[in-house]
Amino acid sequence: MKARTERGLPLPSPVSKVVRKVGETSETVAEHAGQIGQLLAASFLALVRFKVSLRSVVQQLYVMGVQSLPIVIVTAVLAGIVTSQQGGYQFQGSVPLYILGSVVVASVVLELGPVLTAIVLVGRVGARITAELGTMRVSEQIDAFHSLGRDPVAILGAPRIVAGVIIMPVLVAIANLVGILAGMEAARRTTGLGYQSFLYGAQLFWHNWDLLYSMLKAVTFGFAIPVIAVHMGLRTSGGAAGVGRTTTASVMFMTLTILILDALFPPLFLQ
Repeated sequence: MKARTERGLPLPSPVSKVVRKVGETSETVAEHAGQIGQLLAASFLALVRFKVSLRSVVQQLYVMGVQSLPIVIVTAVLAGIVTSQQGGYQFQGSVPLYILGSVVVASVVLELGPVLTAIVLVGRVGARITAELGTMRVSEQIDAFHSLGRDPVAILGAPRIVAGVIIMPVLVAIANLVGILAGMEAARRTTGLGYQSFLYGAQLFWHNWDLLYSMLKAVTFGFAIPVIAVHMGLRTSGGAAGVGRTTTASVMFMTLTILILDALFPPLFLQ
């Protein structure tokens, strides 16, 4: 006999539970996709209609770029040092040591520079955007914009998206340069590899496409982070506790999105 609840209804089978869970997840994904599509459409319309304030964009460039620069530089220095030290340890006695220059440059430019910079911006900028807009949503400031006939996307969302697309390549370029210099100095101190030998190894396997590939990653990440952060902030509900939950979920979604996009880049652009 089938198990029954206190009301006499049959308990759901494991298969029905799985189907229901898949349905709920699909509904949530479709809801997020639809809202992000509406956000992008509203942001595009605000841009083409010149409703986005240049002053707001410049302010966001300062917040995202200048204020994030110290932690980006520290992260890039550590990435370059660690890559150089580990590569020097593995290459001693097996391959020419100048190959270390190519390994450090390729690792920093193709992977560590863009991805670590994006992760830094997720924690510092993405979480901040979500918390700010989420607080404005639960305190009914967003509703006040609507009541005054103002578009909150044009005022709050589009400037952050535009600033993210502009400033991310700049930060990644700085991170790449700093990471390579730090790796070169670490190689000289730990393995005795001179600057000329390091640069020789870097040039030996260098492709001009690598730099463009790094900038493509930067633009993509710089677009994805503020879009998700603005989307999650504008759909916040539930008071102060809701802001906390939404910010946590936003950081998780942004980090997962960065990793998924990073995994898609090699088969799409390095084949």
